[in-house]
Amino acid sequence: MQEIEGNVKEVLIENEMKEAYLSYAMSVIVGRALPDARDGLKPVHRRILYAMFDTGNLHNRPTRKSARIVGEVIGKYHPHGDMAVYESMVRMAQDFSMRYMLVQGQGNFGSIDGDAAAAMRYTEVRMSRIAEELMSDLDKNTVDFTSNYDETLEEPVVLPSTTPNLLINGSSGIAVGMSTSIPPHNLKEVCQGVITLIEKPDITSLELSDIITGPDFPTGGFICGTSEIIKGYTEGKSIITVRARMHTESKSSSHTEIIVTEIPYMVSKEKIIDDIVEAVKKERIGGISDVTDYSDRDGMRLSVKLKRGEDENVVINQLYKYTSLQTSFSMNMIALVNNQPRVLKLREMLTIFKDHRFIVIRRRTTYLLEKAEMRAHIIEGLRIALANIDEVIQVIKTSKDRDSAMKKLQSSFKLTEIQADEILKMRLQRLTALEVKKLEEEYKEIMQKIKDFKVILENDEAVEDIIREDMYELIDRYGDDRRTEIITDTEDLEIEDLIPEENSVVTVSHEGYFKRIPLSSYRTQKRGGVGVIGMETKDQDFVENIYVASSHDYIMIFSNRGKVYWLKVYDIPKMGRTAAGRAIVNMVNFEKEEKLTAVIPVREFDNRFLVIATKHGQVKKTVLSDYGNIRKGGIWAVKLEGNDEVIGVGITSGKNEIMLATREGKAIRFRETDARPMGRHTGGVRGITLTKGDEVVSMIIMDKNSTLLTVCENGYGKRTKFSEYSLQKRGGKGVINIKTSKRNGKVVGSRAVRDNENLMATTRGGQIIRMDINGISVIGRATQGVRVVRLREDDSVVSITAVSNAEQDVTEE
Repeated sequence: MQEIEGNVKEVLIENEMKEAYLSYAMSVIVGRALPDARDGLKPVHRRILYAMFDTGNLHNRPTRKSARIVGEVIGKYHPHGDMAVYESMVRMAQDFSMRYMLVQGQGNFGSIDGDAAAAMRYTEVRMSRIAEELMSDLDKNTVDFTSNYDETLEEPVVLPSTTPNLLINGSSGIAVGMSTSIPPHNLKEVCQGVITLIEKPDITSLELSDIITGPDFPTGGFICGTSEIIKGYTEGKSIITVRARMHTESKSSSHTEIIVTEIPYMVSKEKIIDDIVEAVKKERIGGISDVTDYSDRDGMRLSVKLKRGEDENVVINQLYKYTSLQTSFSMNMIALVNNQPRVLKLREMLTIFKDHRFIVIRRRTTYLLEKAEMRAHIIEGLRIALANIDEVIQVIKTSKDRDSAMKKLQSSFKLTEIQADEILKMRLQRLTALEVKKLEEEYKEIMQKIKDFKVILENDEAVEDIIREDMYELIDRYGDDRRTEIITDTEDLEIEDLIPEENSVVTVSHEGYFKRIPLSSYRTQKRGGVGVIGMETKDQDFVENIYVASSHDYIMIFSNRGKVYWLKVYDIPKMGRTAAGRAIVNMVNFEKEEKLTAVIPVREFDNRFLVIATKHGQVKKTVLSDYGNIRKGGIWAVKLEGNDEVIGVGITSGKNEIMLATREGKAIRFRETDARPMGRHTGGVRGITLTKGDEVVSMIIMDKNSTLLTVCENGYGKRTKFSEYSLQKRGGKGVINIKTSKRNGKVVGSRAVRDNENLMATTRGGQIIRMDINGISVIGRATQGVRVVRLREDDSVVSITAVSNAEQDVTEE
């Protein structure tokens, strides 16, 4: 490059093009296409929301014409096309585009069918309530401001953003040489992720995926598999498979319809119908006679009518394969960090948000502290004046003018100019006793605030506590259930569709051996039948539980270390009547030192509750649907402290009563409603207060048609009516269940039993004793009981269970 004349320079065209293109690229990346990792907004969205906030277009005010807001934005902050601004605003008002809408719209804002919104002169808007959380404390010097495009106004560089908006609403955009595609997530999960990050700073993205289980699209549907979700969270990029939600309805024996109620994110219903019609024309899908859209304001309902005799499972698989009822969503989590585009992992996204909130809270506290100190300074001057009111009045009366009065006040009472000015402004009504008292109370209150503000500024943990409380408030105010369900991998689903659904008898042995036999292999016996051997077991083993379940049901398997694993019933090996079964360790990935604690069959993960009790007296209640995130490696069901272990699991209706029995012979009975529902990876609440050295041995879901059986290690025990245990509040010390005397020994376990069941007791010496429950006496609560199990010398009972006589009531065909 060389200078030729004046300001004219000769440059190489390659260099000039490279520099100009790079400048253009960075302008698009920073100024248009990518969101800021702190507030999750692109400049156009930030400016729209700021313009609405600045003009008072809030959620509790009347809506305003969209054209007026667009005019504010392009006239003050965003000098681009009005349609580009309006389209951005429209998207923020669409409930099928945004998981948590930032704009409330009135009028036609488009539809999931692909219809466009009405012109901006016809529609009206205002901010949503959750959008105002993004503006929280904007007037308290919490963020930096910069000049607008013509330097006549100022706009925020970033919003204070109480909400983790980048994750809960996601973002998409195409820049130069890169693009971003961040899916929306559930607010409750993301806020809980922020809380966990504060409590466990070293937590990994993989561990966070147990809390933030996956994207949560506003249109619902299914995500197939968890491996790509985890890859996206740990690497920042992946491709997940999204499916529509469908079910079948039979109008008659020969007329079946497939009903689509939820579709993949960013797919229009019109495109789905076109895809189905095209696939039928090309003979990729057979068996469809008609497609009809019955959707209305109550929800989506797309009907696919089948021809007579067609297998609906085959058609559903073809629809997934050949239409946009199954799509891929590319997770490409790129956002701006310090105005530089970066691929972010899940933990990094939460950390950036947490750090942003940390700065915002400190800046807000500094601002409030300065305001409080200024007010305290003024009140101190007023207090001096009130304490010397006669002298102050005399000074003012003898002064020539305001300036001389201020100087005399400053010199006479050692006041600052601000204090003296405030004294001169003071009204005579402030001299009343009531006003003086109010001033003293205000001074005391403001000095406490100053103290609190200084604590926050000097203590990082105090700031983190504020962030944590903000997250809990967001959960309470805006939290909702997941819309998108995460299911097993696509390949597993296709295999399942080929497996006929039939009822099976699933047997589980005491040592953890599973097997299933088709129910059709049995025929009912009359009372008094001799039965047959239902399962051959190893020495010191016996059949502990028998379930009748569909081949497509789930079996939830809980370990003592607090993890839960799943099996489909069809994954349990189908074996002959006398086979021993397969060990659980060969079917699920138990970690070292994990042992089988409980087995729960589940047809669907609905709104019932799963209650878990631990050895140290904790109980935790969680909605069963929270365990629907199926993973082969298991997930955490409860957070355990120290050497605590899970001792019992049960499914409840939400209105049951629960009893905990301890090793030292105590028991507590309380209402299930005393324990509030909690998230999966939490530690629960105290169920019973234990004395030193005691531990919980059993949890019982109370059954009014049963009695409580308790057995001690020396073979003594009893049955007692549940009515003898008074109802207490959760967390109490309980009452005496059985006297653990030297004769009895410690309690081995307690069970709710019925007369037609059997007691199975296992001893330390390997003896297995089976006896009828109705042979055990029903006696009072605080007693020693009677001999239940006759033991050999130096032997003791180590475990008990109540088993049904079901295996004696059926025999093989």
